[in-house]
Amino acid sequence: MNKTGWILVLLAMLLIGQRAVADDLGVPWSALSADEQQVLKPFQDNWDQLPAKRQQRLRAGVERWQHMTPEQRKRMTRRFEHWQQMTPEQKARVRKRFQRFKQLPPEQREQLRRQYRRFQNLPPEKRQRLRQRWRNMSPEERRAFRERRRERMEQRQGQHRDRGDR
Repeated sequence: MNKTGWILVLLAMLLIGQRAVADDLGVPWSALSADEQQVLKPFQDNWDQLPAKRQQRLRAGVERWQHMTPEQRKRMTRRFEHWQQMTPEQKARVRKRFQRFKQLPPEQREQLRRQYRRFQNLPPEKRQRLRQRWRNMSPEERRAFRERRRERMEQRQGQHRDRGDR
């Protein structure tokens, strides 16, 4: 399989979402569409031994990939290549942060998403300056910065709740 095929397979695995499985029985390889078989070809030999939930998640990842625009696919390919270059320790940190993110209340998750989008929309030079400023902070300065941000976020949320009560 060529590099693109492997990237597709690995992206499918990364894009796995949480989906309910209708039953505990897996889907036979022969029941997969030709497109699914093409992308999931590396799993063909042991497909029948995969748990049904894993099969469903892999198929869901393939479906998401197929509905992406070329730009979204390019972005996912870059993310995947970046992921592959990370050390196991870096991957573990990312997983841990993601778990913490998932445990946040929906309002805080949305606030973080807005902040991320705002950061991404900054000119590259400004983003680089902010990254460098962060790198130059001591651990104590970073903690203080996070605490100030957290307090401001809580104040904003309180203001929004107060407006809703009127």
